[in-house]
Amino acid sequence: MSPAATPPEVLVLDAGPHPSEPVEGVRDPRPFHRTIPGYAPTPVHLLPKLAEELGVGELWIKDESERLGLPSFKILGGSWAVNRLILGRAGLPFAGSGWAQLQSAAAGMGDLTLVTATDGNHGRGVAHMARELGLNAVVYVPDETVPARIEALEGEGAVVRVEPGTFDQAVEAATAAAASQGWLLVVDVAIGTDVTVPGWVMDGYQTIFAECADQLPGPVDVVLIQAGVGALAGAAARYYLSVPRPPRMAVVEPLTAACCLASARAGRRTSVDATQDSIMAGLNCGTPSLVAWPYVQALATVFCAIDDEWARKAMRDLAAAGVESGESGAAGLAGLLALAEQRQARLALGLGRKARVLIVNTEGATDPAGYRAVVGDSPGN
Repeated sequence: MSPAATPPEVLVLDAGPHPSEPVEGVRDPRPFHRTIPGYAPTPVHLLPKLAEELGVGELWIKDESERLGLPSFKILGGSWAVNRLILGRAGLPFAGSGWAQLQSAAAGMGDLTLVTATDGNHGRGVAHMARELGLNAVVYVPDETVPARIEALEGEGAVVRVEPGTFDQAVEAATAAAASQGWLLVVDVAIGTDVTVPGWVMDGYQTIFAECADQLPGPVDVVLIQAGVGALAGAAARYYLSVPRPPRMAVVEPLTAACCLASARAGRRTSVDATQDSIMAGLNCGTPSLVAWPYVQALATVFCAIDDEWARKAMRDLAAAGVESGESGAAGLAGLLALAEQRQARLALGLGRKARVLIVNTEGATDPAGYRAVVGDSPGN
């Protein structure tokens, strides 16, 4: 079962949920998302062969490889945050808002610019929103971003600025540009004290798990969620902490960017100074989001850091099951593959023959050349 990989680094905590700190009351984003042209729930797929190999009862994957015309779930958070920002600037009521109201508000804002930082998918979602609303977009990316992802951003009409250094440094550059230029900042990580916009981005992702509740035959027992800054993991935790019987949760990160694992080990939010050069590019983040971390800390039982070989194997396994997944998208399954051989983690999560397990494919093949190199076939074949 194991690829030729470095063993995972695993931290097992006492069974959750643990106490958490409330950040902000959340509105259900689905009524707004349903008004966006082209909205439809993304599919869930049962993976019986992999479930049998991994010794679990059912393995389900929520497939976000195509969401509102983009190859990632990120548009859910970006659209929700942009909606709230634009309506707030226009002085319009937010309750009951929809796509038509957002378009009308944006039309009166001239050459307003949205600015963000990204490893690829979040920035593309923000740029797509800007294009659809007739606004400008500037996107900062770290200097190791692959050309295909930069081209995709430019294809959405964004001005792309390559920032030397890491994702965290790109966030700092975007934040400074917003302050100096009067642009609207739409970042998905709260590093400073302002958690408002990153909180809205995180809230938008809860649509994924609300859809799962409608699509799956029953509640899940275990969720494995990949983390960069932790916004998706925070959204999952926030959603599941509101249900009567929360599942147990594992957080999966690259070995070279395991900021959530480091924070869990320290008992407080902390940063890592590793090289952050994993092929799981969307997870190459050195600091957990201030708004997401309390929820991750509240629910996660296991933190797992993996090297890239686990992600490559997961991409191939998903391709064999008919699911197209990029490097970051496959990280949830990669973590499950790695944890399947860790007895303490299996016991902590309850990964047994009756367990119903959920993972999320967060992206399609956003780097086609990388996908071909790993899977041996072109995306779409």
